[in-house]
Amino acid sequence: MVTLKRPEEIEKIRVSNIIVAEILQELRGIVKPGITTKELDQYSEELARRKKATPAFKGYHGYPFSLCASVNCVVVHGMPSERVLATGDILSMDFGVYHDGYYGDAAITVPVGKVSDEATRLMRCTEEALYHAIGEAVPGNRLGDISAACQENVEAAGYSVVRDYVGHGIGRHLHEEPQVPNYGTKGRGMELKAGMVLAIEPMVNQGTYRVKLQPDGWTVVTEDGRLSAHFEHTVAITEKGPDILSRLQ
Repeated sequence: MVTLKRPEEIEKIRVSNIIVAEILQELRGIVKPGITTKELDQYSEELARRKKATPAFKGYHGYPFSLCASVNCVVVHGMPSERVLATGDILSMDFGVYHDGYYGDAAITVPVGKVSDEATRLMRCTEEALYHAIGEAVPGNRLGDISAACQENVEAAGYSVVRDYVGHGIGRHLHEEPQVPNYGTKGRGMELKAGMVLAIEPMVNQGTYRVKLQPDGWTVVTEDGRLSAHFEHTVAITEKGPDILSRLQ
């Protein structure tokens, strides 16, 4: 069941998401060749605790870390480790917190040192697709309008959108209804209403959209081993248009 949030609830969700955005900004600033994803995970948890927030992912369905750190061909749910980041890698960081009864959730993909032009283009396309999708998050539109906007922009650039993992509603729970696919048909699906809060998160692959789950039960990689990028914002649908709750002012 989709729950519409009252304005005061949206403001609490905004506070949680601003915490997430601030932490991702800090992490972006320290990503460099030579750092490990485990160090980034430890720092993300430390920052959340300093801000009186609880890391949302740690312990969620048994996930053992605070940060999802996905390198190169890892699409989502990359588990932090002693892996040392190297020049030319790209790193997707997905992070969430629980604060004052509500969740925040966002993701960015960043370069490690100097990366290839193709990697830069993939990241740019994924972020642009996110904003095109957000632009459709208005009352009266359909869920498929968000999905189609993402898919059309990605495929026009020659990339593919992941089918097996999708965005979601968010609020008192980390994952709420509805699911928000990154592919679909305009005019189809649930009608969007003011008060909905959605985590919109395109996952875009350089090659095939097909993915596979690694034996650890969490790490999802591209089937063909090519690069993947991931961006996510939490967005409130309002009568005035989409309100990006996880964006720093």
